[in-house]
Amino acid sequence: MATLLSLNVGMPKDVSWRGRTVHTGAWKSPVDGPRMVRRLNIEGDGQGDLAGHGGEIRAVLVYQLQSYQYWQKQLGRDDLTFGSFGENFTVDGLPDDEVCIGDRYRIGEAEFEVTQPRVTCYRVGMRLGEPAMASLLVAHRRPGFYLRVITEGHVQAGDEITLARKGPEELSVADTDALLYLPDRDPAKLRKALNVPALSPGWQQSFRELAAAPQPRQEPGWPGFKTLRVARIVPETPTVSSIYLDTTDGTPLPEARPGQYLSIRLAISDAAPAVRSYSLSCMPTATTYRISVKDEPHGQVSSYIHATLRPGDLVDITSPRGTFVLEESTRPVVLISAGIGATPVLAMLHQLAATRDPRPVWWIHTAHDRAHHAFADEAHTLLAQLPHAHEHIYYTAETTPQRDEFHIAQGRPTAQSLMALGIPTDADAYLCGPPAFMDDLGGFLRDHGLRPEQIHTEQFSALPAINPGLTLTAAIRPHQPPGPTDTGPLITFARSGITTAWSPAHASLLDLAEACDIPTRWSCRTGVCHTCITHLVAGDITYTTPPLELSEPGTILICCSQPTTEVVLDL
Repeated sequence: MATLLSLNVGMPKDVSWRGRTVHTGAWKSPVDGPRMVRRLNIEGDGQGDLAGHGGEIRAVLVYQLQSYQYWQKQLGRDDLTFGSFGENFTVDGLPDDEVCIGDRYRIGEAEFEVTQPRVTCYRVGMRLGEPAMASLLVAHRRPGFYLRVITEGHVQAGDEITLARKGPEELSVADTDALLYLPDRDPAKLRKALNVPALSPGWQQSFRELAAAPQPRQEPGWPGFKTLRVARIVPETPTVSSIYLDTTDGTPLPEARPGQYLSIRLAISDAAPAVRSYSLSCMPTATTYRISVKDEPHGQVSSYIHATLRPGDLVDITSPRGTFVLEESTRPVVLISAGIGATPVLAMLHQLAATRDPRPVWWIHTAHDRAHHAFADEAHTLLAQLPHAHEHIYYTAETTPQRDEFHIAQGRPTAQSLMALGIPTDADAYLCGPPAFMDDLGGFLRDHGLRPEQIHTEQFSALPAINPGLTLTAAIRPHQPPGPTDTGPLITFARSGITTAWSPAHASLLDLAEACDIPTRWSCRTGVCHTCITHLVAGDITYTTPPLELSEPGTILICCSQPTTEVVLDL
């Protein structure tokens, strides 16, 4: 019979962690005597991040003595005391591979129901001083689980735990956790999970999305970087030039989906090579890619491209990647951009024109003036090839449109002007531009009646750090990690432009990213990895060795094992 060995509680507090302050309730300590367990909490207990912990569905966290013993051997630790894993109940028995979602247990005066596995966020790693711990809990199938309080009452250490009722489908905690986080998920078990009413709503939603999701399409291309030749450079405006790239050996280039990007690596100085990502600005041919680059005032790479790069030069390029792509659909299409943000949606327009797509298409672009309106003639010509195209251009500087330029207006798009364009509410919209532009236009479209899932966005800037529970701090530019340079395999954070050698001083790629102040966001939802997981949300994977899988747009899963070859991540 299972037994409650220790009852652990702790109120949230601010904890210093890697130069930041985290508000967390992960520090739990054993208490003597009975404590009242109510629907939302145990007397004297609290959680710092209610988005992922606590509440009616996650009122009590359970971890097992047997898992403590397992981790003592695995980690070589003899300092683990009850409550170290942030659990409220330390129990003898109730293993994760036997306890099922929906099982009900009586402990003392109270009755509980198993609702979901532990949400494996970074705080357990903080608490234990083991950065990879969240990944290890999943990879070793020892997450622990949450309980909902069915009947309130007093409990205390030493109480026996008796099974009151088995859950339907008898899907274990370990199997449920694996369905969400590990590869080779079993479709039959996924269907079972959707038939368990006790499963928490968040996990139910994730499983519904997984069940409905199409199989991930294999991206063509090559691993890591490949050398291409600059075929020609064409000025588009005083500040924007298009760079045409072809192969050095005549082999065909892999097809790209309209909206995807390339990462380019350039040896600008004696320091580590610089890496930037640029959208393909037209549909590639079998031998040529085109990217278009704006010369930014303080842009190290863009300035180098404009001032130094010449036809015939060799550059290192990744194969096309990205999830901001034109989806297959029969719905009307709205392409909205500002400035150099036109590049990915221009590639989409090329695709629509190449197939003479019969759908209504709206092309809405904002530029400073006519002289700085990149691709103006090109887009106008493409739109003329579509049977139902609508072109609307906004110049923010004063302008005098010609008589035949009824599609050009002065100012910026507004909610009222968008409504006047006749955009149908069932359209798919693709937006690319600065963050403020994206926020405004996305809001206008939602107010107009488009659902959030119909609005696809891509912004040309790094994502800000969003770690639940972290207090806000001033933005820090990504940089090389502190300490001496190592000689390990190169790790490239493509969007942040940082390339650095792997050092054993970092426990995982996530640990290295944080040492470089690479902007990342934590995710405690779906994910797939081969042997272990540290989840991030920041973009899609450019390339990794061994290959890792993308579970949903915007979720990156990084293997905690040390890399042995070059790795490129889109962070």
